[in-house]
Amino acid sequence: MKQLINKKHQSINLSPPSLLAVGFLSFIIIGTLLLKLPFAHKGDLSWINALFTATSAVTITGLSVVNVGDSFTLFGKVVVMLLIQCGGLGFMSFAILAALSLSPKIGIKQQVMAQETIGQTSLSQATFTVKGVLIYSLFFEAVGTTILTIAWMEHYDFSHAFFYALFYSISAFNNGGFSLFPNSLMSFSGQYLVTFTISMLYIIGGIGFVVLMDIKRCKGWKKLSPNSKLILSTIAGLNLFAFIVIWSLEANNPLTLAPMSIGDQALNAWFHATVPRSSGFNSVDIGSMSNPATLVTMFLMFIGGGSLSTAGGIKVGTFIIVALSVISFLRREDELTVFNRTIPQRTTFKALAVISITAMLIIIGFFTLLILEPRKNFLDLLFEAVSAACTVGLSRGITQDLKPMSLCALMFLMFAGRLGPLTLAYLIATPRKSRVSHPETEIQIG
Repeated sequence: MKQLINKKHQSINLSPPSLLAVGFLSFIIIGTLLLKLPFAHKGDLSWINALFTATSAVTITGLSVVNVGDSFTLFGKVVVMLLIQCGGLGFMSFAILAALSLSPKIGIKQQVMAQETIGQTSLSQATFTVKGVLIYSLFFEAVGTTILTIAWMEHYDFSHAFFYALFYSISAFNNGGFSLFPNSLMSFSGQYLVTFTISMLYIIGGIGFVVLMDIKRCKGWKKLSPNSKLILSTIAGLNLFAFIVIWSLEANNPLTLAPMSIGDQALNAWFHATVPRSSGFNSVDIGSMSNPATLVTMFLMFIGGGSLSTAGGIKVGTFIIVALSVISFLRREDELTVFNRTIPQRTTFKALAVISITAMLIIIGFFTLLILEPRKNFLDLLFEAVSAACTVGLSRGITQDLKPMSLCALMFLMFAGRLGPLTLAYLIATPRKSRVSHPETEIQIG
């Protein structure tokens, strides 16, 4: 009897990856059950479709097998919106904020867990960052809701305009990509205020909360940390590069940008240059884009956004560190320097590990889809695998036609893609040093 009592009082010790996995799974299960309620959907909603929708929302991906606007009631839409918010802010953020609300100070163990999970170097900075995540999210979502409500009041009454604005602000800032309209934002491709506001929301959400807080604190480029400078300059460079390339490739495509005016072409080229970084919205038909533009889109999806952001992918910092490492190696430089600071070699190893794991995840998912969907187009399946693994949500229009087993494969990719970088961050945050030193040897490369 005494042993049973002791067992009851034993705390459940979970590592950060395990806690995050259990947390996200809990949200997915709860979301699935809520979406299956009779008053949450219209008509018949299968369990696999409910599970897929909940998984896509919690992992802030945006792939959908049903039209959210037509298939769900107001209650169901609110559930999807809340799942996106929970997935965007992250289960760990909610867990720490809940603990902070109960006690002014959380324990050392919980602080260490938060530190390892969100990648901060000090315990106090970890809790400060999590508070900032909530404040910044609510602020930018409120601004987006206000602007979009004003824009959509030209087409809808106030209640509908407000709800659409709230849903799209949360979906955009969290890079969720869910839409209440059957053609995403194609109906608003010529409305500058709507398209530009949504693009700014997912860009800001994809920069990263640490960088946003650094901007607020420094209020000037010179005072920013090297990390913030590198992330901001890389994002700006990628956006400009993608904008020019997408516009050049699609300007003469009669199925996408060709029928538009120059102004509309520029707006939609900008939108589709920035949206693959994890947002999932589209203002032109993705399936009608040329093969070169599709390849560029997959490249951008693979990169994703900034660390500790709502975006997916390998992250901008990972991409630029590897790119600069290659350049440094070709120049035969002894060390990698950025803004007069030396980048440790272990950072490059971490970046290579993230890229390798993400690429392997995509290959496994793509190979599985090829086996399960032998009649589907090769490029369409590859695009779907990249979109799911990098939690983007863009599709070439095949998601609703996939078999249940293929949907399960996509759900695994979405879950692993969302959890993977966090899990890897924990693993590399606790290095193990060997007590044995081995002699060096040369291995032929290239």
